[in-house]
Amino acid sequence: MQNISEIEELIKLISKLPGLGPKSAKRIVLKLINNRDELIKPMANTLAQVYKNVVRCNLCGGLKSNSNGCLNCNNLKEKYNKICVVEDIADQWSIENSNIFQGYFHILGGTISSVGQRKEDLLINSLVERVNRDKIEEVILATSATVEGQTTAYYIQDSLKNLDVKITKLAQGLPVGGEIESLDDGTLFSAFKNRSNLISNSD
Repeated sequence: MQNISEIEELIKLISKLPGLGPKSAKRIVLKLINNRDELIKPMANTLAQVYKNVVRCNLCGGLKSNSNGCLNCNNLKEKYNKICVVEDIADQWSIENSNIFQGYFHILGGTISSVGQRKEDLLINSLVERVNRDKIEEVILATSATVEGQTTAYYIQDSLKNLDVKITKLAQGLPVGGEIESLDDGTLFSAFKNRSNLISNSD
């Protein structure tokens, strides 16, 4: 293969994307090069606009546009009394696509880990703030069934214990070690329908 630094750098960058290795990255780069006007130019423009205008909301953790604000936080059409807490945006998209849940989302930005993120790095304090501000009646913990996900769920439960809110977690259908974004709609539906009560401070 010709040693062209720009191509080599592009292959390295693309191979860092989830599910892609060097071979897949090379095929993608060749496809791009062979379709310069149809793919490379509009993609470059779009990526520049995304980089400039799309950021994570520092309150709910969702994606927002600098021009339109956060639709998740500023939903004026619907007022919900439930918040579904997930680890990342991919989890939110999976649940939204299944049409199982109608309510607000709160995206933590990861999990508590002994080798990675700390609880201070996650949007847990802002979750407490939203529960108070929006008069939330139920918080659904939809973290993964991994050690990190369950540790994070327990910490959130403890953070909310003094609030007048029902706390539930996903139940049947969520396999041990499973991640939310990899579940099919049927499994998600079962997990939501059979969610179990952790604590209710309204009793």
